[in-house]
This record gives sequence, structure tokens and C-alpha cells, in this order.
Amino acid sequence: MTGFLALEDGTVFRGEAVGAEGFAFGEAVFTTAMTGYQEVVTDPSYAEQIVCFTAAMIGNYGVEPDRCESRRPHARAVVMREARGPAWTDWLHEHGIVALSGIDTRSLVVHLREGGAMRGIAVAGEASVEEALRAVREQPPMAGRALAAQVSTREPYVYSDAGTARIAVVDYGCKRSILDRLAWAGAAVTVFRHDADPEELASYDGVLLSNGPGDPEPLASEVEAVRALLGKVPILGICLGHQLLALAAHSPTRRLAVGHHGGNHAVMELDSGRVDIGAHNHEVAVLDHPALAAAGYRVSHRDLNDGTVEGLVHASGRIASVQFHPEGAPGPIDAARIFDLAAAGALDGGRATLHIARA
Repeated sequence: MTGFLALEDGTVFRGEAVGAEGFAFGEAVFTTAMTGYQEVVTDPSYAEQIVCFTAAMIGNYGVEPDRCESRRPHARAVVMREARGPAWTDWLHEHGIVALSGIDTRSLVVHLREGGAMRGIAVAGEASVEEALRAVREQPPMAGRALAAQVSTREPYVYSDAGTARIAVVDYGCKRSILDRLAWAGAAVTVFRHDADPEELASYDGVLLSNGPGDPEPLASEVEAVRALLGKVPILGICLGHQLLALAAHSPTRRLAVGHHGGNHAVMELDSGRVDIGAHNHEVAVLDHPALAAAGYRVSHRDLNDGTVEGLVHASGRIASVQFHPEGAPGPIDAARIFDLAAAGALDGGRATLHIARA
């Protein structure tokens, strides 16, 4: 079956449909991850996005239920140079994911690097390009879209009931690997909705603000909830959680011209000079704004590719965040030590303190 990807600027890439029949709208982005295709597609942070893989062959090692980062796929469509199967393509079909193979992904990635992420439509089957372009231009842009509510858990649940510290995870689109890393490090983990009551969260030994999709700026109630937690409990933010902490400090964010998706960004911890290769998945970055210093924060990590802020730490040592994903999945786990320190902590007045600042 034939298929094509049409971008809002009128560019069309043709290929072969290897997943579900139909069409899917989304923001077209690319990931440089060499492995972990199943983890990428099931990562809630890819909600409402069409994912192009830069690796030449996708699907080589099949699929396994344990590799899923959530209960279902969240990427709207998948674009590949060469899809390998049949396990991978069968899985995409069974989950209703539009997937295209035979796409000139090198040209597509160059186009997205030059033009930035843009709205697109992936079509599996016969369709009019003109009608597809007209439809995609009517879709809302990702900027300004609040997506945490549609991917968050509907009810709180206990993920791990034994550990040296009780950690509450606020689910804005949390990956399973984050929960696994906390549990493996020895934490008792309870997962809460995106709109959890700050007073209930403050009763725990620490709070982790998870990753998630979309634009952080419209998440006004979530920012207010984070602001209500400040000073009451140790907090660690990851990706979207990092951005929400900055917004709670009245520091703005900005959309990147080209988002960070993949596992090959070098991130420096400024205090030690240590460099980790980090996993990334975000379109928005925190600005190095005077409001951060006024609120008691300093920049703890920077991306060595483009200098963007990759981490914050509060003067109290009880609040910290990272833009990258220390759990990897897919990607390197150079910074997984963050979870060991977050879970074990150090007793401080009877409460566990997240000493990520000295990770």
C-alpha cells in the first residue's frame, strides 16, 4: 500500500504504508535514537507527534511488552527509511499506528532542521495531496497546547510499596522507566494525577514532577500546584517537570527551533565538570532568566551542543530539576545515579532530602 507524509509548508515525502490504514495528524519531529523504537512510540511525551527515525533500519530486534513506556502508543504516526518486520510492523498495525517505510528520511530531517518542527499528516492509502495539505493547515499548532491531562493517570496508584523513602510522582505523562528507576533505587513510589492536591503530595518524603507532552505555558493550575509545594517537600523535576519548576519561579520558557529528541546530547554538570551523554525528548527549553536567581535557583547543567539550560538547583538543596532523561529508555543511563540519590536521600529533620545537586 502506498502512503505519504505531507508537511504544512507543502513538502511531500512518498513511501510505503506498513502499519494501520488511514491518516494521522501531528507535529513532525525526528529522533536520533539508534535503538528503542518501541520505547519512543509508547513515550507519552510524543503525544500528538509524527516521529521520524534517523536510524536507517527500524524493527530489527522485534517487540516485547516489557519495552513499552506506557500502556499504549502515543506517537500519532511513525516514519522510517526501512521498516524491518514482521513483528514490528504487525505491532504497529495492531495498535492502529499509521507507519511509512521507504521515506527519504535524510532529506526529511534536513528539511525539519532548517524549517523546524511543523504540522504534518501521514497518510496510508490513496488520498489527495491537496486535500491532505488543506486539512493539516487547519490543525492547531503544538505551541499553546496543554496535553498533560490527556496522558496522565486517571486515578492515583501505588507502583512500589516498599522503600527507604516515600516518593510521590506527579504524572504529566510519566514514562514507566522513571518509576522503575525509583523503585530499583529503593523508593516506595505512588503515582498521582497531573492535578494532584499539593497538600497530599507534601505529606511524602519527596515529590518527582514527571516528563510529559505539549507546551508547559498553558498549564497554569499545574504551575500553581508546584508553587504551593515549594519549601514544603524536596522536589525533583524531569523534562516537563523541570519546565514547570521554572515557570513556578516566574521564569519563562521558549520553543526551540529544532527540538532535542534522541540519546546523543552531551550535558555538563557545571560544578564538577562531569559530562554525561543524555537522553532527550523536548521542544521547549527553560530560559536563563533573572527570575531564576531571584527565586534562589542556579543553573546546574548545560547542553554542550547549543548551551541550553539542562538543570536547575535551589540554594536550599531541596529542589532540583533536569531537562534530560536520566532514566534513558531509550538512550544512555550515564546520569541514572540521580535516582539512587533521590530514592535514598539523607535524613534532614526526619524527611528525605533529594541531593541531586551533588549527583
